[in-house]
Amino acid sequence: MKRRQGWLFFIIFLIAFSIYLLINYPFQLGLDLRGGSQLTLQLIKDKGVVTKDELDSVKAVLDRRVNNLGVSESNLQTLGNNQLILELPGEQDPLSASRVIGKTALLEFRTQTPDTFTELKTFQAQRLKINNLIVLFNDFNSRKYDENNFQKLKSALINIQDVTGYESDKVDFYSKLVDQRKYINKQIANLFKSTDLTGKDLISAGRRQEQSNNNWEVLLSFNSEGGDKFAELTKSIAGSDRLLSIVLDGESISEASVGNQFSKTGITGGSATISGNFTAEEARELEVQLKGGSLPLPVEIIETNTIGALLGNRNIIKSFYAAILGLIFVGLFMIVNYRILGFISVVSLLIYGLFNLALYSLIPVTITLPGIAGLILSLGMAVDANILIFERIRDELKNGNTLIRSIDNGFLMANSSIIDGHITTLISCFILFIVGTNFVKGFAATLGIGVIISLYTSLNCSKTFLRFLTSYQSMRQIKLYLVSDKNVINNKLSGKKL
Repeated sequence: MKRRQGWLFFIIFLIAFSIYLLINYPFQLGLDLRGGSQLTLQLIKDKGVVTKDELDSVKAVLDRRVNNLGVSESNLQTLGNNQLILELPGEQDPLSASRVIGKTALLEFRTQTPDTFTELKTFQAQRLKINNLIVLFNDFNSRKYDENNFQKLKSALINIQDVTGYESDKVDFYSKLVDQRKYINKQIANLFKSTDLTGKDLISAGRRQEQSNNNWEVLLSFNSEGGDKFAELTKSIAGSDRLLSIVLDGESISEASVGNQFSKTGITGGSATISGNFTAEEARELEVQLKGGSLPLPVEIIETNTIGALLGNRNIIKSFYAAILGLIFVGLFMIVNYRILGFISVVSLLIYGLFNLALYSLIPVTITLPGIAGLILSLGMAVDANILIFERIRDELKNGNTLIRSIDNGFLMANSSIIDGHITTLISCFILFIVGTNFVKGFAATLGIGVIISLYTSLNCSKTFLRFLTSYQSMRQIKLYLVSDKNVINNKLSGKKL
């Protein structure tokens, strides 16, 4: 009796703990339920084919970048020998993600070439003008349209093009501004010579807002070897007119002088700051690129698909209705056919569903439509296990055994069949999870978790509840457990206690 009560209290504890998990740990929804973006990436290699090591290296870097973007439920998988598919649940702006993901992020520290001071000042002045034009255009674009102001912006851009000798072939005006700035930054970078200090010497990157204005700056930390290189580099140009340039992907994003006070030791401490009049978003993108590291090969985004949040919400509602209707029909069938045993089965199924959802939120499992299909299929397996047990119990009752002995024998005799069926299903789930694609893995994961929980609820919960109910004399009436063959049963059970 005490052992029976102990199992009952343990089940109640698990129910309470599951409710606590569901309240405090929200579900992670996949792309098809939450909405988001899917990017197909192509690796670019000039000579030869992309090797598996190169593909794995690119995937590792992109994984780090995506994690730094804050998309923890993202999925990245290989497609063929030179493509990757990236899913970003909740990310409705694939262009924003592509700017961060697609860049090679090659960071270099360069020193100024002698006799380039006049040319450098010219390009720096034009870059300042183009930055101001971008700010004015964004401000102008957010207010009421004014043709006169827009013409002034176009005239200013033409003047910059005349000085730099470059005219963008972009159609959109904003794209022209950005493309012009990119050209100027590349021309500035060409005025500096490369050194052996690169982004490979970085160990971390961060960002913060400058105290004097609303611009942001990016903070860099080097490893010990990189710190020594940076100290020697700054020592070599300290007190001179030569500048130190920070170049990202061939574009100079910041140039700085080194004071005479560092002429003996250079800048020590293994850290540096990039101040390039960054907005908060630009600083974040640069931080993510540097944290993720440099891509071994360039990546081109060849296809972009977006699933709206509204469509994902509809999928959730339809899946919810399907699960509820399925549970109702299964429950009605079990109660009509097995009476009290069917009612116990429905209670076990509800607990089974609660345990499943709680485990999904705890692991966590990213829930997708195939994952929900796996959950519903495992629900069917849980019912099947109960049917095997209940049929055994009814056979025992028809053979004249007492109710308690029939319950014990029914569970004992059905154990081997239930365990064998669940093990074979688990083997299939394991194989599907190893060799399957993303959606197939989601199906295999939820089905496998459901099968394991089903094994516990069908063999333990159902038996515990049955033994608890039969402890009451009023719940031992034979008509509560059998529907047919009443005459035969009454004859066999005549004079016997249940």
